[in-house]
Amino acid sequence: MKPDLQFSDQRLADLYDLGNAGSEDREFYLDLAKAAPQTILDLGCGTGLLALAFAKRGHRVVGVDPARAMLNVARRSSFADRVEWIEGTAETYESDQAFDLIIMTGHAFQVLLEDAQVVAALSTMARHLKPDGVAVFESRNPALDWDAVWARAYEMQAPEGPVRAERRMTDRSRAPEYLSFAWDYHFTTGTMTSDSTLRFLSAAEIQGMARTAGLKLVDLFGDWDGSAFQPATSREMIFKFQLDQGA
Repeated sequence: MKPDLQFSDQRLADLYDLGNAGSEDREFYLDLAKAAPQTILDLGCGTGLLALAFAKRGHRVVGVDPARAMLNVARRSSFADRVEWIEGTAETYESDQAFDLIIMTGHAFQVLLEDAQVVAALSTMARHLKPDGVAVFESRNPALDWDAVWARAYEMQAPEGPVRAERRMTDRSRAPEYLSFAWDYHFTTGTMTSDSTLRFLSAAEIQGMARTAGLKLVDLFGDWDGSAFQPATSREMIFKFQLDQGA
């Protein structure tokens, strides 16, 4: 699956951290790693903000992403030489290495639009997880009205001048669990548009596919403070899985 333009175009990838560097999930994920050195696999690592933070703390990190432009940004960062960067997908990653912690952050799980892609990514986690390791990722709760709450706009000061980014909903013609939207990036020289589609699976659907992949649920949080998932009100579904060694 080809990455969206906001990830694959170098001009847009260079802007990514200006709008996302302060994400609220950062400390939650960093706290998952025990005392260094742990082995950590970051699937869909993007510009590497978390991978680099783990590496700075002394962990051994592999960052995987399908978007070369995002990896280009990651490789220019401090501590980039402490991370192994791989251009590839969560569905197809293969290694002889096993990991203490596997993460998929930034709601990257939701770009997996077909059941086969979801199971393949979860199977990647299962194949590369140590017997006592954990795999953790998040997906947005489909019970919320994302069309109503998700419109967003912000401004960034890029090296070439100010850029205004606006998100708008574009299509609900597919099955209810799919949401399509566009980011419009307004430069002083013109506008670039990146179209995206995400899938909003239920907690039960994700757990079922995880069992198929050989994973068992050990925790399900509803927010980054570690509070329990509330099906009707929680914004997040934060899953923590281990290997189902009885399967």
